[in-house]
Amino acid sequence: MTTSPTRRGVLAATAALGAAGPAFAEAGALRREELSVTTDDGVRLHVREVSPASPRGAPLILLHGARAPGVASFDLPVAGGSLAGDLALRLNRRVYLLDVRGYGASQRPAAMSRPPGESRPLTRAYEVARDIDAARALASQRAGGDRVGLVGWATGGLWAGFYAALRPETVSGLVILNGLYGGADAHPMLGPGSAVAQPGQPRRFDPATGGYALYPAASLLGAWERGIPSVDKDAWRDPAIAQALAAAVLASDPESGTHAPPQFRAPLGALEDSFYQACGRRLYDAGSITAPTLLLRAEHDFWSRQADLDAFVADAARSSSVKVVSLPGATHFAHLDRPERGRDRLLAELAGHFEETRA
Repeated sequence: MTTSPTRRGVLAATAALGAAGPAFAEAGALRREELSVTTDDGVRLHVREVSPASPRGAPLILLHGARAPGVASFDLPVAGGSLAGDLALRLNRRVYLLDVRGYGASQRPAAMSRPPGESRPLTRAYEVARDIDAARALASQRAGGDRVGLVGWATGGLWAGFYAALRPETVSGLVILNGLYGGADAHPMLGPGSAVAQPGQPRRFDPATGGYALYPAASLLGAWERGIPSVDKDAWRDPAIAQALAAAVLASDPESGTHAPPQFRAPLGALEDSFYQACGRRLYDAGSITAPTLLLRAEHDFWSRQADLDAFVADAARSSSVKVVSLPGATHFAHLDRPERGRDRLLAELAGHFEETRA
């Protein structure tokens, strides 16, 4: 089990991640640029652009999940740790990593500087839709054209689908990896009567859960470990990637080192939205999506359900195509698993989807 780094370790990891950036970009023949954009409701967002030398085609936006922000999720400076870099090179396209509001280097709500119990869950899907639209406008301006491809992992899949249903004319292609949809009212972690349900109201989220939560890096790694069907966790994941992920999530929060052990903040609006999906509630209608869609689910995922895939397919009557693919051997962290444990298959499916659909 990986333990949480010390404050000194967090500072060292932050420096190492920063120092690794240029060399990592040169090794992969990629350029990385840190960008900023403001939403229509005045929130400043951080976006990283990962670009090959001569990009062509619609850019891609990768959407992180409920805890780790964009760079920590998709652009770790170690071999096999950058889904963004691999996709940029394979597809010869610009790839954008968005930290939605409350995460990473993006603006955090003022309530995240106060005790969690003083606010309701922060950063709901309807707010993230504004963030995606701002990132889409930025990507379109830099790449040309009006449409983007969206890839959403876990809660990022909810956000990607929500936006694709709200603004279908702007989405050239959609991928949801290990995402909920609202296909059933039974879930091993969330749903009616779970720990975050309101007392006496089993199908309502308890607002007393708070606006955000503090997490040690070990909690993220522990979730990954529990999904690995082997005593030897290194058989599924490279220890260097796990270490880089732990360092990156802590480095993403400037206040992480003020806690002992170090902890990073993450808004809980994603948990509230996911609770309702786990209760069987559709937070968006897949029937409004027109983009070609790829639904991916890892064999050992603990978050999504087969019922979510079935319900999405049944609803998605207007999409030009819907393909469902299982990733044998992969975990919830499929994009960070070892190549032979599902990552290679994931990359092949992503590249094939955006190439075949010309999205």
